[in-house]
Amino acid sequence: MFKKLFQSLLGNGENTSSPAAVAADPVTYKDVTITATPPAEGGQFKTAGTISQVIDGVEKKTEFIRADNHATADAAIEHSVNKAKQIVDERGASLFESERC
Repeated sequence: MFKKLFQSLLGNGENTSSPAAVAADPVTYKDVTITATPPAEGGQFKTAGTISQVIDGVEKKTEFIRADNHATADAAIEHSVNKAKQIVDERGASLFESERC
């Protein structure tokens, strides 16, 4: 009985932590590829991902992360894709001039 109590309080020795980041299927938007990768943090998920495009045979990639928190990975993925679309719309051709948005 005490063993079960201590295991429930302290964990059973197995790694039950959330994954560092959830990777979603890539989405194509205006000739760029968006991949949402919201990291798990404190039981929630942040808005994050990468935006990439092949330009003159070279893949250009930029990463973004925002402070928005979401209760589920699915909500974070949806918001991350929408945020990436907004970044693409706002930055246009200058999107890959720096490595981070």
